[in-house]
Amino acid sequence: MTPLRIATRKSALALWQTEHVAARLRALHPQLQVELVPLSTRGDEVLDRSLATIGGKGLFLKELEVAMLDGVADIAVHSLKDVPMELDPPFVLAAVLERADPFDAFVSNDHASLAALPHGARVGTSSLRRQAQLRARRPDLELVDLRGNVNTRLGKLDAGQYDAIVLACAGLQRLGLDTRIRERLVAPDWLPAGAQGAIAIECRAGDSATQALVGALEHEATRLCVETERAMNRRLHGSCQVPIAAYCTLDGSTLHLSGLVGDAASGRCVRAEASGARKSPTAVGEAVAQRLLDAGAGALLAGG
Repeated sequence: MTPLRIATRKSALALWQTEHVAARLRALHPQLQVELVPLSTRGDEVLDRSLATIGGKGLFLKELEVAMLDGVADIAVHSLKDVPMELDPPFVLAAVLERADPFDAFVSNDHASLAALPHGARVGTSSLRRQAQLRARRPDLELVDLRGNVNTRLGKLDAGQYDAIVLACAGLQRLGLDTRIRERLVAPDWLPAGAQGAIAIECRAGDSATQALVGALEHEATRLCVETERAMNRRLHGSCQVPIAAYCTLDGSTLHLSGLVGDAASGRCVRAEASGARKSPTAVGEAVAQRLLDAGAGALLAGG
């Protein structure tokens, strides 16, 4: 059997996610040989500026997509929150795996929670979504940019550059760093990025054999929830340049979506929610987007 080649970023978290997918595929297809194709992306290389200023979503994909088009790789493994709302036509999301913890983690060596931080404490994050929600809760904090992989960010915290940082729970858990989580920032008070915690497999649209091979990893409930969140983002033309948060749950046959648009400078946040049938993720996502716009999110999206 021809080996399945998986394009991946080189960070420890990206490699963990790719090895996880490879192990799942080997378990399903014992005769399958899997090879990793580690690549560096623009999002990995430009670390002196925030993602918002260098182009937002898609920065971690392009080199992996080129590898698939060039025949160097068959599939690519991504954190779904980094995947643009619309893929280029040659590509499809062949599978979305069951979602891990979707929420953000408050990480600090000296303080047990966000509320426990002293006045004026330095908190590291380059996410505009996190900055908006931090300012909404704690306008007294000094928010400082923080880029790099998980271990780099933790190293900067441990070196005393920050009093606390905010990371994704899933990333810490996947790297065996659960003990660094001091507080989980959870819904409804705090909303994550759309699709946070979900791993997606991308492949060429015309490669039906590969799609069938990896399709066995599909988790329907996760797909429905992240499609709902991504539909909201798509309607709002969401990107890393705008603080947008979304969290969807599936209760039986009902999808429930909460959404937020914020302003990283002022901490002003507009919220909305809606529920609908599991067969209509796009409609539910677009309904929340429209309610956000009706509540004044348009000015925030326009930078005002």
